[in-house]
Amino acid sequence: MSTLLERAFEEARRLPESEQDALAAILLEEIESEERWEKSFAESQDVLRKMANEALREAEEGEVEEFGPDDL
Repeated sequence: MSTLLERAFEEARRLPESEQDALAAILLEEIESEERWEKSFAESQDVLRKMANEALREAEEGEVEEFGPDDL
């Protein structure tokens, strides 16, 4: 465990139990959210690869138009 996380847990131990539970719920939700994001990103690699290849093909065939901030 990192020093910073140990310090955070030490501080959390001083909080009332209800606040500890609220903090724990936030931390667990953040961890679960990160795991969902990593899984989703890992599973999307084939789709992203296909989209990138299609964009490259369109660029090579001149099907892409220039677009910049002034075009908004």
